[in-house]
Amino acid sequence: MDMPNSLQVKGNLKKNTDIIIAGLIIGIVLLIIIPLGPTALDFLLLISITLALVIILITMFTTEPLQFSIFPSLLLVTTLYRLSLNISSTRLILGDASAGKIIQAFGTFVVGGSYVVGAVVFVIITVIQFVVITNGAGRVAEVTARFTLDAMPGKQMSIDADLNSGLIGEDEAREKRERLQREADFFGAMDGASKFVKGDAIAGIVIIVINIIGGLVIGMAQHGMPIGDALVTYTELTIGDGLVSQIPALLISTASGILITRAASNNSFGQDLSQQFLNFPKVLGLAGGIIFVIGLVPAMPNVLFMALAAGLGYSAYALNKEKEQKVHEKEELEAQEAQEQRRQPENVLNYFQVDSMEVEIGYNLISLTDESQGGDLLQRLAAVRRQCASELGILVRPIRIRDNMQLHHNQYIIKIRGVSVAEGELMPSHYLAMDPLGQGSSVNGIETIEPTFKLPAWWIDDNERENAEINGLTVVDCSTVLVTHLTEVIKSHADELLGRQEVKELIDMVKEQSPAVVEELLPDMMALGEIQKVMQNLLREGVPVKDLATILEALSDAARVNKDPDFLTDYVRQGLARTITQMHVTPEKKLQVLTLHPHLEQKISESIQQTQLGQYPVLEPNEANALLDKIQKTMENASMKGISPVLLCSPKVRLPLRRMLERYLPSLAVLSLNEITQEVEVEAVGTVNPD
Repeated sequence: MDMPNSLQVKGNLKKNTDIIIAGLIIGIVLLIIIPLGPTALDFLLLISITLALVIILITMFTTEPLQFSIFPSLLLVTTLYRLSLNISSTRLILGDASAGKIIQAFGTFVVGGSYVVGAVVFVIITVIQFVVITNGAGRVAEVTARFTLDAMPGKQMSIDADLNSGLIGEDEAREKRERLQREADFFGAMDGASKFVKGDAIAGIVIIVINIIGGLVIGMAQHGMPIGDALVTYTELTIGDGLVSQIPALLISTASGILITRAASNNSFGQDLSQQFLNFPKVLGLAGGIIFVIGLVPAMPNVLFMALAAGLGYSAYALNKEKEQKVHEKEELEAQEAQEQRRQPENVLNYFQVDSMEVEIGYNLISLTDESQGGDLLQRLAAVRRQCASELGILVRPIRIRDNMQLHHNQYIIKIRGVSVAEGELMPSHYLAMDPLGQGSSVNGIETIEPTFKLPAWWIDDNERENAEINGLTVVDCSTVLVTHLTEVIKSHADELLGRQEVKELIDMVKEQSPAVVEELLPDMMALGEIQKVMQNLLREGVPVKDLATILEALSDAARVNKDPDFLTDYVRQGLARTITQMHVTPEKKLQVLTLHPHLEQKISESIQQTQLGQYPVLEPNEANALLDKIQKTMENASMKGISPVLLCSPKVRLPLRRMLERYLPSLAVLSLNEITQEVEVEAVGTVNPD
């Protein structure tokens, strides 16, 4: 019956830990005001000593500073606690000429009948703490904090590079960034917290002077004690009080020095010390030899020196034998593992893992990824992923870059799910000069074709760059060429990169902000794969899916009527009418369109049939070719006027006609009347007429 009650008490204590700690800190402040008896003071002093021991032992067993990240705040609390006890003990010493058994014992033991010796010992301890340990720890904390802050940008870039190369995932990268920030905050806090220890040491010296002088005055004036008795009594108590407070302070300041001077390790301080200190048996042997030579001096304690030299020599011999044995065992283990690996069948599971997207580069292009050589490709890949998330609303997995020695030295290949979809060649240390306006300009360079938009271009060196820009050419570096090509590949294949897992993660983000939208749709009304198909249809026509909440709301309304993917896609496009319209309007808020002749649109509508790929206009080959030629000629006529129109048709015809045109006229956007907002002015710039 008692065990459940004890467990309940422990549970209540854990739940109310914050209240208990707050109460204890307020209690420390109250110690300054409330007088304490000798017994209570003994108990609180014992807690102070115990707490200091626990703190220094924790620093011995931590493997990295962040495991004891509360230390700066704890340093302030313990300093306040010791000063409060100093005030309480001073009140007892000056008022009653007594301060409990612990202070009396420390004073009697250290003074040993000579208060001058006791005072000197106290001063030495205070000087060691103030001048050596506290100053050193404070300086190390200051320098470490500065170096940590200076190194943050480089470390963050390293994390981004590992993320882009696929070495770590999103969660691990986020955790590393948070850890990096916590390290900077910790060392900055330690820099400030070390000032508390300095102030504590100064306060200890001031308090001991006040206690001795005040004790002499009070002892002679109020208690009628002779000056000798008063000096002995109050000096003994004051020194005991100083030692009881300064020894915990010395332990905690030592702990702070150990904590901030330790590098991150997998072992505790004791393990690292024993492993690293005993890792050089030759050093121990050499030290033993030096001690032996010094021990031969007649004035030295020869036996002591010889014994220590013998111990060091034996330790060096034993450690050297142990080291050789470990090397031999390691070689045997490696040989055994190699033999076992040859016997085991090859693990081919790794060959089944296919990256969603990767870039293979030739030998000469490796410098683009090397930051030490000025390469910034890895950082630009991170920018590409952010751009795709911002513009298209899709989650692009980390893009892996691999060197392929089978490629031409300057060649690169862009792959999606292990299949090559685009390629090009770059010339490192050169710039690509392009003529996007077709002005017929030329420069001294190597003629080539820009890989993304197939524009005429030239590879030029740095000396020709200024001349090319003066002639109106667009000049970019190699990384920009590759990143631009990669971005266009992602945009044109965005539907292939949007898998079910990516859709689920995007929906989970929407669920955090709008849970009702997701809960209404999933899993009762639609499956994840059905939502994926609709989003892929949108991306295939260049419509961003960033406003996923609106898409899901439209699907919730449309799925009650019909779950056909074509119907759902058109309904969602109507919900995204403002987004779609803004993609094609001119700066003057005009939408320039091509229209279909009513007879031609009626003919296409009557030819629509349901196929495995959805609704598709089934026309005679001659009629289909004639329709394509008419639309293309109408587009060319508009292009000659500097117009980039869209094709406007009825909602029923829009999607089937788009499927028919996407292979031959992929850049032509096909819109329906329901996808145009009212505030936009529609301007017809051409009509596709029948024969």
